[in-house]
Order: sequence, then structure tokens, then C-alpha cells
Amino acid sequence: MSFEQEWASVRSTSTAGVSMRLNQVAPEPGGGGGGNADLSVDQDKLGAIGGAAYALHGRLAKDGNHARTNTTDAATSLSSHGFATGSAMSTVQETWSSQLNTLLDACANISNHLDYSAASHAKEEADIQAALAASKINEYFK
Repeated sequence: MSFEQEWASVRSTSTAGVSMRLNQVAPEPGGGGGGNADLSVDQDKLGAIGGAAYALHGRLAKDGNHARTNTTDAATSLSSHGFATGSAMSTVQETWSSQLNTLLDACANISNHLDYSAASHAKEEADIQAALAASKINEYFK
């Protein structure tokens, strides 16, 4: 039996008898899914997570490259003396640098997005409050 045939067989038996179920209460007529549909944002929690991501970024930027110079020097020295370990060590250093940069970018994105989300939410909240206040004023002009 070929791989494709075996794979098709496994897929068909694994999906047999599977149906979709939603784990929720059916929505009420007229819209709205219940009494807990309010959106809430905790500015303190967003700030704490963003601050932690920023702090992690700073520590990683400093501590993540701590051994870079020594590792590069050792790899160069070993390679120049004909040891295959030097090439492997160089590969490890390149992989570490690549993954470190990816992690640094992720931390920066998390911090920046949370800062943006908190500021954006605060602005939207102020706009909504201003609109509601204006609508209350309009009631008195009728």
C-alpha cells in the first residue's frame, strides 16, 4: 500500500462519525446572545503585559548576545586548526542569532501592539462618552 493510499484511509476513518457541535447556548430571538456580551478592557493588565514584554526585550537584547563574541572566536579558532567542531559551532551561533532576533521582534510587537491597543481603546472610550453626553444634551432641546 502506498503512502497516499494509507494516508487517505487513515483520514477517512478518523473523520467518520465526526460532526460539528457548538458549545454554547442558542442565541435569543431578536439578536444578542445573552447578558454577557459587554466588551471590557483592563488597562492595568494590558499595561502590565506590555511592560513585561518591553522588559523581556531589553533583557534579551543584552543577555542574548552575551556569548556571541566568545563563541564566534572559538568557532574561528577551531576551524582554522582543522576541527569540524568549529563549523558546527558557527552554525549554532548563526541559528541562535536568528532565533534571538525572531524572539526580540515578537517581544517588540507584543509591547507595541498592547501600547497601541490601550491607547486606541482609551480614545474610543472617550469618543463614546462624548457622544453619549451630546445625546443627553439633545434630549433637553426637544
